[in-house]
Amino acid sequence: MHHSPNQGQDVLKFRTTDVDEARQVLQERFYANFIDVPEGSAEFTARYDIAALGPLTLGRLSFGAEVRIRFGELGSYHVDIPMGGHLTWRQGTHTNAVATAANAAVFQPHGDTALDRVSTDCSMLAVKIDPKALNGQLERLLGRPLRTPVVLTPELDVAHGAGLSWVRMIRAVFDQIQDGGLLTRPMVARPLQEALLTGLLLATGHRYRDELDRPNSALRPGPVKRAVEAIHSMPQHPFTVGELAGLAGVSVRRLQEAFQQYVGMTPLAYLTDVRLTRAHDELRRGTPGEVNVSEVAHRWSFDHLGRFASRYRARFGELPSQTLRSG
Repeated sequence: MHHSPNQGQDVLKFRTTDVDEARQVLQERFYANFIDVPEGSAEFTARYDIAALGPLTLGRLSFGAEVRIRFGELGSYHVDIPMGGHLTWRQGTHTNAVATAANAAVFQPHGDTALDRVSTDCSMLAVKIDPKALNGQLERLLGRPLRTPVVLTPELDVAHGAGLSWVRMIRAVFDQIQDGGLLTRPMVARPLQEALLTGLLLATGHRYRDELDRPNSALRPGPVKRAVEAIHSMPQHPFTVGELAGLAGVSVRRLQEAFQQYVGMTPLAYLTDVRLTRAHDELRRGTPGEVNVSEVAHRWSFDHLGRFASRYRARFGELPSQTLRSG
């Protein structure tokens, strides 16, 4: 029995008994993969309901049989939440972990990844999160650039507290997407996207959690928040202090003083730091021969390559070319 992919209201509903077709759709919507069905398992029947919500991809996935799935590196943050059954998984050095309806699996963008055993009765809610969006949201919440991309703890309690609340949000949003309506409107969808990103950052463990839990960032005055938001939305724009002050609605002197007090640096130093972070992320994800350091520098408004390399090394402890090679 086979149902072709069906697209409507940005929701894909897909059913198949063909392993290759199931693998292909999983690759198109999530990641390159290899699906193995052990001999003697139940009849394979993949059921996918998948929807895109800006930087997030949400899916309900089941296979009707015990399966093993290998992915390699994902390139995105990802959370698998079993709605029933269980799955055994590994990523990098984190091995033999078991995800259940009470304990979700949390994956990083880097590190070889595999679901070593998805039980026959496992139906999972899968959430793919764009790294730039999650790290950008964290920067906005903190009001400063990140030194390094966030690394989430590999397991998430979804039976209690913030983890349970976040999963309920995901399920409610997914149901609304399937029904169409207001979530097709950007002015409704965008705040929800931000809420889901923020919810994940507040539900999972990471090195920035204590800082997020402190009220300091909430106490920043409106002008600083407006200038920070403008910088993060267009870091490649040739902002001047005067332009940022105009967007913030204060004088240049007041903006300078507020940034020093609440951010710990000048507005233009903050802008440079955001640009360096974006360049670092791009180089880390790039492949030598396909990504060029000078092009990345220019894309993030660094016109002098030598000065860019010097600032980059001071910021990250290595040259841009070294980041590219290591990535």
